[in-house]
Amino acid sequence: MEQQNNVPVVSKQVLIPFILITSLFALWGFANDITNPMVSAFKKILELNNTQASWVQMAFYGGYFTMAFPAAMFVKKYSYKKGVILGLLLYATGALLFYPAAAYEAFGFFLAALYILTFGLAFLETTANPFILAMGDPRTATRRLNLAQAFNPIGALTGLFVAQTFILGSLQSDDLDTQGNPVYDTLTESAKTLVRTQDLMVIRDPYVILGIFVLFMMVLIALVKMPEKQETRSDSMKDSLNRLFKNKRFTGGVIAQMFYVGAQIMCWTYIYQYAETLGINNQNAVFYAYLALALFLVGRWIGTYLLKFYNSGKLLMYFAIGAIFFTLGAIFIPGMTGLYSLVGISMCMSIMFPTIYGIALMDVGDDAKYGAAFLVMAIVGGAIMPVLQGAMLDIGGSGYSDVEILGVPEVNFSFFLPLICFVVVALYGNKTSQMALENNHTEL
Repeated sequence: MEQQNNVPVVSKQVLIPFILITSLFALWGFANDITNPMVSAFKKILELNNTQASWVQMAFYGGYFTMAFPAAMFVKKYSYKKGVILGLLLYATGALLFYPAAAYEAFGFFLAALYILTFGLAFLETTANPFILAMGDPRTATRRLNLAQAFNPIGALTGLFVAQTFILGSLQSDDLDTQGNPVYDTLTESAKTLVRTQDLMVIRDPYVILGIFVLFMMVLIALVKMPEKQETRSDSMKDSLNRLFKNKRFTGGVIAQMFYVGAQIMCWTYIYQYAETLGINNQNAVFYAYLALALFLVGRWIGTYLLKFYNSGKLLMYFAIGAIFFTLGAIFIPGMTGLYSLVGISMCMSIMFPTIYGIALMDVGDDAKYGAAFLVMAIVGGAIMPVLQGAMLDIGGSGYSDVEILGVPEVNFSFFLPLICFVVVALYGNKTSQMALENNHTEL
């Protein structure tokens, strides 16, 4: 065990700004987890195949990739605070666009609204993560980010609650007959049109309310004075990028983050399809998503505490190895035990995002604003990987267990993709742990 110096994680001088910026972590957690069940919901309402439905995640996480670097350039030129305000404005705009999207009943319009919404999330993540790292002693930066990120699953749990209570529980397209078959499939086209209109309005309303709340948060943050770290370098963007890409810890972190986010989104998106093969409908499957997020939250708090004592690269490796074993269980253990293995992965994923982030940006100084952009762009893994998994689910048809591969249903087999991702994360944790020992750097 390696113990850090006894320095405060958050000082009293920045407590109020820290609380406000930390609230943003809950806000984008809410957006993430109200959206994950929409893959399955849109598939049924609009009668899409798995690959088409997975474009919900492509649009959502593709927005991060598109806007992360422009966000970093904006923050570099202006300030963290202005980056947060613009991010909240874009977030609210995308959410409010669900109103006309439902009116036109166009899947493409919904995708565009999600794309714009995540322009805002890209600004928030590119800004808030390095902002939190800068709010105190560099020796406690990774712990501080893990503390702030611990509020992300609280927002995610709230998003799931809204999805289950106000969306999935009200969708007529998800109704089953007495034999357990979908009623929607048996309706006439005119009856389907009425159900489609009603269900898209059900999806619309929570997003519109969310947009109004985000505008309120934007005004609140605009009125509060925020600390701004003074630049110590006036180098060009080219100089910053040259330094960053010569830093193996940073470049490895970008790669590891892309694979981690891909794994997270696959595990949280396709838990509904996995459960459906066990006879559990979407509304009831939310219980297992709740459980996964509860474990994620517990793991985040435990991991934040353990970082006081353990090398963060080593702890990252241990958590990734745990995720590998749980993923193998989800693939090869049949029935409810496999589902609980899938749920258990979330405990192991809990510290991955902020720990990779903190390790990658350690000691990069003012280059962190551009470095943050690449780490947020790495969230594109959450756009690409679910589409690949959706394509795997379509191998035998639009169902989830049309064929068996290696003796397991295709939905189980598809979790080989997250398995590969966790192997990459474990290798990064091991490598940075060795680098820390070589450099005698206790924060890593």
